[in-house]
Amino acid sequence: MPPLLMDLLYLPAAALYLPFLLYQMIVLGKNRRGWGQRLGGVPLRSGDKPCVWIHAVSLGEVNATRTLVDEITRRLPDHDVVVSATTDTGYAAALKLYPGRIVFRYPLDLSPVVRRVFRRIRPGAIILMELEVWPNFITLAHRAGVPICIANGRVTEEKSMRRFRKPVIRTIARGMFSRITWTAAQDETYARRFVELGVDPDRVHVVGNLKYDTAEISDKIAGADELAAAMGIDRTRPLVVAGSTGPGEEEMLLEAFETLRPGIAGLQLAIIPRKPERFDEVARLIESRGYECRRRSRMPDGARQDPPADRPVVFLGDTMGELRKFYSLATVVFVGRSLVPLGGSDVMEVAGLGKPMCFGPYMENFAEAVHGLLSGQGAIQVRDAANMAPALDRLLSDPAASTAFGANARAFVARNTGTTKKTIDLLIAAIQ
Repeated sequence: MPPLLMDLLYLPAAALYLPFLLYQMIVLGKNRRGWGQRLGGVPLRSGDKPCVWIHAVSLGEVNATRTLVDEITRRLPDHDVVVSATTDTGYAAALKLYPGRIVFRYPLDLSPVVRRVFRRIRPGAIILMELEVWPNFITLAHRAGVPICIANGRVTEEKSMRRFRKPVIRTIARGMFSRITWTAAQDETYARRFVELGVDPDRVHVVGNLKYDTAEISDKIAGADELAAAMGIDRTRPLVVAGSTGPGEEEMLLEAFETLRPGIAGLQLAIIPRKPERFDEVARLIESRGYECRRRSRMPDGARQDPPADRPVVFLGDTMGELRKFYSLATVVFVGRSLVPLGGSDVMEVAGLGKPMCFGPYMENFAEAVHGLLSGQGAIQVRDAANMAPALDRLLSDPAASTAFGANARAFVARNTGTTKKTIDLLIAAIQ
């Protein structure tokens, strides 16, 4: 579809989206900054080196770029690498990960804006993480002869395919996907969906999941000891860490915690919500249940907090970029956004640390990894909230079984590394 026509179609869509955007900005405090960059005012890339532009939507996708950036730097040392992100959390993570590189917010898909960004960045190749495709962006990159690549490709049935199959959207989607230079899909199911969307079958490659490569296989994470000391986490007592939790799950976790505490001496709980805008809400929930809420944001490294005494404590991870530190301290991990229908969260980081884990039934965004972990006795999946306390109790009360689950999970990650190299092999073939 011509960019000008696409711009005209965006006008009514923008009018419909405006109230939601204002709600996000005013009530949730999101998307308040960065509009200059979203409208094309990104940093001007200097020099004449060829450039690889990597785009990731949010925090999880940004974290998955780490090994790609390292591999490009190693194998293409004469290339610049720039990184963009869409969400506030993704942008903040990219700034932290890549302090010496150009990092900017992804532009709105209006043709004058996209053209301006292309003039300022001058990309020689573009890598889109998972599935971030926009019509004008793809059309203008294709016209400029810039290879457009999808890394860690993933297309969910519920969220993506149903939308792309709608009559008008299907036509636009096929035009976009037919211009993709290559897609590095996570598994065969996703590969078939990319072909259905219009990618040339010869350009779809099944290479695995990049998150296996970014999962740090280690027994310890730098900074974890300092975090524990600052918050008063007792390393001699069992700790359940609930990571990337979604709305409704914290209540379920506190119920399970109350069920387990009488039978497991000194049991501790740490909750790390997925969305920063929910930190205060979760803190209020914890305190309403009679617990002292110890917030990481108020207990920085260097502080010394005594371990919990009379009043029971729940630890709240309300900072960004420290989830793996909490995971490394855990006796058992619950992987969030899985007891509510939100698609689940990354299990590879937990597995790389060799931690026994459990999660709920809604893990469709990580279906391949979940299947491998469950078939290899590397995790426990519970049907609902009522079954969470028994699952946690099993892992907490049987150290031998818990250790075996963690070891099996780590071995599963180790068997599935190598996606980064395969992905950059495809990139080099496309640009040379």
